[in-house]
Amino acid sequence: MTTRAEYCVIACAEAWRGDGEVLASPMGLIPSFGARLAKRTFSPDLLLTDGEAMLVGLDGTVEGWLPYRRHLAMVTGGRRHVMMGASQIDRYGNQNISCIGDWERPSRQLLGVRGAPVNTLNNPVSYWVPRHSPRVFVERVDMVSGVGYDRAEAAGPSASRFHRLPRVVSDLGVFDFAGPGHAMRLASVHPGVTVEEVRAATGFELSIGEEVPFTREPTDEELRLIREVIDPKGLREREVRG
Repeated sequence: MTTRAEYCVIACAEAWRGDGEVLASPMGLIPSFGARLAKRTFSPDLLLTDGEAMLVGLDGTVEGWLPYRRHLAMVTGGRRHVMMGASQIDRYGNQNISCIGDWERPSRQLLGVRGAPVNTLNNPVSYWVPRHSPRVFVERVDMVSGVGYDRAEAAGPSASRFHRLPRVVSDLGVFDFAGPGHAMRLASVHPGVTVEEVRAATGFELSIGEEVPFTREPTDEELRLIREVIDPKGLREREVRG
């Protein structure tokens, strides 16, 4: 039986389908499993990194040097697809990883904006949220770190030309921005999850079609790779519980 965590790995892997030879930059456990699964199956041209300074193969063997200047060149050239986390995200894909509360006196200090603005304006950026709740999927983020569709369009072609947010994956479902005005749309729910559960866990009105499909089933080979090769210790089940 496929677990919720395994559906999440599959959904994350699908973010890199058809990307060709780009640097996959997954941030977090489930996205990293997804990137490795994609490279082992339907996206063999993906480039993987150790997160520091090296390009690595599927077994972690160093394949090349990736100095910071080259990494930045890949970012600004659009040859990278990041999957970041989000402490908050709104209906147009504005993401916050900086602080919670008013900027003048936040209730919580987080990571800071990091590379989110440059990432979102220069190469595709998807998001992974392991705990879907109204505290994360909010009407308005407290601070914009990653740029959403509304702000990119308002800023003009210099911001919107290369801006693209392919998908958001959470422990409840998969989302894209194919709603009116690039609003977030519920693209699929993971088996065992209802549309009403997703709606109740979201702090804004989602775009929802008449029929919402389930996240696709993994193939037998994909399940074998996840369970025996990519994550034999079952760490995925600690991050996403069924």
